[in-house]
Amino acid sequence: MKHERRRARSLALQVLYEIDSVGHPPQEVLARHLSENGELSRDAQEFLQRVVMGTLETTPRMDILIAECAPEWPVEQLAVIDRNILRLALWEFVASNETPLKVAINEAVELAKAFGSDSSPRFVNGVLGTLAEREAEIRRQMQSED
Repeated sequence: MKHERRRARSLALQVLYEIDSVGHPPQEVLARHLSENGELSRDAQEFLQRVVMGTLETTPRMDILIAECAPEWPVEQLAVIDRNILRLALWEFVASNETPLKVAINEAVELAKAFGSDSSPRFVNGVLGTLAEREAEIRRQMQSED
């Protein structure tokens, strides 16, 4: 399942990237990626859907948190891929309660290596590391907003 989750995260990032960069309807993009990747297990497909929809639902809150940790880089000016890697990882470790903190950060860095620029892995690791220091506080904040 570990390998399948990694594949689902990669697909989730591609879905989020498309939605963020060109504004296609989330359900249509997600459905297309699921149909094009029919070899994914049911668990991996469900994980992909949870990650995408969870990240999209919490994007405004995630962007505020990201901006607090990287004030010199306005979120809307971040590279689209970096912005979505950060959102996805942050959702995983503070909102989903499915993925351990270290795993979420490691997976985000791997996505940054695969899809981002040369500086992306270091940037993603730095921002997520700063956010990780506030994990408990962020979880409480998110729960109180729900």
